[in-house]
Amino acid sequence: MSPLVSIELLTYLLAGFALGALYFYALWRTVRLHMAQAALSKVLPLYLLRGGVALGAFWIIAQQGAGPLLSALLGFVGARFLVQR
Repeated sequence: MSPLVSIELLTYLLAGFALGALYFYALWRTVRLHMAQAALSKVLPLYLLRGGVALGAFWIIAQQGAGPLLSALLGFVGARFLVQR
């Protein structure tokens, strides 16, 4: 593997981590709104934004190939483990 490919995969790993951090922050906000019994008009946009951004980002990354997609997914899961701790 060339150094350029390694840097590219590291970039996708960090992008996946950032996407995961954003996703799980939005999930945390959604749960807080549910606990506060907020109106659906406040909760629904977070659901749509969270799912839409994650789906769109992974779709764009998937267009780059399997390596970048797996690297981004690994970063996303890494963010999940960090948030759970």
